[in-house]
Amino acid sequence: MDAPKFQTQSYDNAPAALARINELYDSQINYLRDALQRFVGGETFKEHVRAKYPFVRIQTDTVARADSRLSYGFVAGPGIYETTLTRPDLYADYYREQLELLLTNHGVSLEVGLSNEPIPVHFSLAENDHLEGSLPADRRLLLRDQFDLPDLASMDDGIANGTYETSHGGPRALALFTAPRVDYSLHRLRHYTGTSPEHFQNFVLFTNYQFYIDEFVRMGHELMQRAPDPANPRDDDDCIAFVEPGNVVTRRVGVPAEAGDLKGAVPPRLPQMPAYHLMRADRSGITMVNIGVGPANAKTITDHIAVLRPHAWIMLGHCAGLRNSQQLGDYVLAHGYVREDHVLDEDLPLWVPIPPLAEIQLALEGAVADVTQLNGYELKRIMRTGTVASTDNRNWELLPHRGPERRFSQSRAVALDMESATIAANGFRFRVPYGTLLCVSDKPLHGELKLPGMANQFYRERVDQHLRIGLRAIERLRGNRAGQLHSRKLRSFAEVAFQ
Repeated sequence: MDAPKFQTQSYDNAPAALARINELYDSQINYLRDALQRFVGGETFKEHVRAKYPFVRIQTDTVARADSRLSYGFVAGPGIYETTLTRPDLYADYYREQLELLLTNHGVSLEVGLSNEPIPVHFSLAENDHLEGSLPADRRLLLRDQFDLPDLASMDDGIANGTYETSHGGPRALALFTAPRVDYSLHRLRHYTGTSPEHFQNFVLFTNYQFYIDEFVRMGHELMQRAPDPANPRDDDDCIAFVEPGNVVTRRVGVPAEAGDLKGAVPPRLPQMPAYHLMRADRSGITMVNIGVGPANAKTITDHIAVLRPHAWIMLGHCAGLRNSQQLGDYVLAHGYVREDHVLDEDLPLWVPIPPLAEIQLALEGAVADVTQLNGYELKRIMRTGTVASTDNRNWELLPHRGPERRFSQSRAVALDMESATIAANGFRFRVPYGTLLCVSDKPLHGELKLPGMANQFYRERVDQHLRIGLRAIERLRGNRAGQLHSRKLRSFAEVAFQ
């Protein structure tokens, strides 16, 4: 029992193509939701219920293209390229830009139609819908026969990992993620962060300590209570709302509430990796996520945020200083990584270098100078640039042999943590610009351990400054064109066209 069918059509302008994508997606989702409501009401269908994702396709017979200094927006060579699409309401601006670039760079029409990829019934659910809880056990079992369920085979990361092989005569990939992979991550983001994907912004800060979140929340609430002053313009004048877990929305003074604001509620307990969003209307605001401790969380959250195609993500956290010349509270700007986190070894081989990205490095170094008012040689008093090692063993100091210490010394590492290399490596893997600025909170190799009294004093003195540096770095990055941030360093020689 298939959803309504539509003919594939060609388009020479992006808005018309996007309108068609919206039409196709809405028809399929509405059909699926209607059938699901009838099923929950007790109806059993004689045939399997199926709706399908829309697709966009481009075919070119030449390697020639218009001049483009972007690292994306064009296909790798002659052939047919295709991708499935989802949530055009959420991705409208992103899709429009990608379609416009394809049309400009190749001068051929885009084809839009319905793919053969089924939409899993779970991915048709609206924000606050929950399926299994309202069905008895026998109906939950029957659900598998009546509807399509998520199929992991259609949502792996082979394209991003560079291991995907096109079937003989089949179309090549146009985007890093298929529609089912995107939908899977959008649902996972709600679970892990306690906030809707709609609230995520294009610049993301990660931290491994709640102290940073507390300060970000304080700053966010303070900003929401202050109306912009035309006589004294500030970079944050365009911020319109602050969103916390449970989709609790605080609108800025003078900004009218929206219908969905009242649906938010403080959750009885925080999710695993709570997210907070300082929102702008154009999504160029800041999302901050407390990823907790360890590379598993770091990989999990970046696996899912990557489908939102952010312009940059930056790690702000604490680290162990490995050099005797470092002081507690000094900063470390990572320009290389030792990957002993092990969570990405199967996806990104260890022999793949994770290069520093000039745009991010300059923004972070400039932000440290702006906030501390130190420049040039004087900046070296409080900041080291060097290699950061990330380990999956929180108590590496207790190992009965000196293997880790020797490796860290051989690598010339200046700092150690558990998350930074994972976040940078996943940024490289998913073509998301990345950076790391850490703050030295202890020096275990030199007898300075993170004891409670020392730690409390350190947190009071450094968290506010470190966070302001991160926010200032994003101000600097926001001043660049998106094409400047999405570096060619992150693109392969047989790259997909979508950013």
